[in-house]
Amino acid sequence: MTTVAIRKKLVDYLSIADDKKLKAVYTLLEDDMKDSERISITDYNKEIDISLDDIKKGKVRSHEDVSRISNKW
Repeated sequence: MTTVAIRKKLVDYLSIADDKKLKAVYTLLEDDMKDSERISITDYNKEIDISLDDIKKGKVRSHEDVSRISNKW
């Protein structure tokens, strides 16, 4: 099926879908859009700075530490 055909079928379906299904489709698409939004380089650099600060303060554990701890459970 072509993209054009899929779009038409979706438009047709959405025009007759009940509220519950319409909200479910909307939520699915909205979540997907949020996941694909890019952050600015400024925000990206802030996140890196926060992460580096967490490392300096000892707020993180290495993979080896986590593996060792989880093996004791």
